[in-house]
Amino acid sequence: MSGRPADKRAGFVRWLATKDCTDCWKAARDAGSEPKEEWLAAKRAAEQEAALAWAKQFDMPQLEGPEKALDWGERTRHQLMTAAHTALVLEGSWDEADWAELEEKARAITRAGWWIDQRDAEGTDMLELLDAATEADRGTENPFR
Repeated sequence: MSGRPADKRAGFVRWLATKDCTDCWKAARDAGSEPKEEWLAAKRAAEQEAALAWAKQFDMPQLEGPEKALDWGERTRHQLMTAAHTALVLEGSWDEADWAELEEKARAITRAGWWIDQRDAEGTDMLELLDAATEADRGTENPFR
């Protein structure tokens, strides 16, 4: 906890309280009769379903890119935007108007690879990252992309 800013610790503790500790998570994962690959595939499928439902609910566009990157990009976009909402709105000082502006910027980024490249970013960095995105990251009508 000492590595986190003081104003971020309470929110992180709340989030941690909803998660299993590493040992419990590993025990639950390993206790199942299914092999690790099946467990991981089931986990990814559940994450993908949640990401697609979220994208539909918040009118996010489909991502573009290589077929193998699309699902990963959808999951990553969902995770980043959820983390940003928590950090900026729920725990931060943003109001819904501020959030709506960030959502619009996120809708413009349709390259799956951009979202994947940002996968380790903090939620508080999303506005700066979205502002730094290039035209190549935004949806265009160029058929050669």
